[in-house]
Amino acid sequence: MPVAEQKTEAPKKFTPYEPAPGEEYMNEKQLEHFRQILLGWKQELMEEVDRTVRHLQEEANNYADPADRATQEEGFSLELRTRDRERKLLKKINETIDKIDEEDYGFCEACGVEIGIRRLEARPTATLCVDCKTLAELKEKQLGG
Repeated sequence: MPVAEQKTEAPKKFTPYEPAPGEEYMNEKQLEHFRQILLGWKQELMEEVDRTVRHLQEEANNYADPADRATQEEGFSLELRTRDRERKLLKKINETIDKIDEEDYGFCEACGVEIGIRRLEARPTATLCVDCKTLAELKEKQLGG
């Protein structure tokens, strides 16, 4: 039985945005660029959900052998955990699209500086700049959480 492919990474199929010299950060063109990346990522995740549902329906066999049944159930469990992570990611993508609609996208929620186009292309749902994210991770590591 195939293990579900994880789609929790940002999509790689887009043309990187090249700002013009002096171009204002998070102007309409940039916001639309990120909206399209997020919508494409959302579509990929939704298609993966549909594939999982079909797979679970098609592969749901009631094996007589307990080992075969356990193997199948473990595979299903792995797929469902992956889909749960993707469900949470879909929520975050929708929240990010809302921020774009409100023209409140691309700035660090902690310090207010520009997150940066390349960082956002790597992780379109990022809400912290690299410095604040690094600091948050260090704090988390120190607190053991």
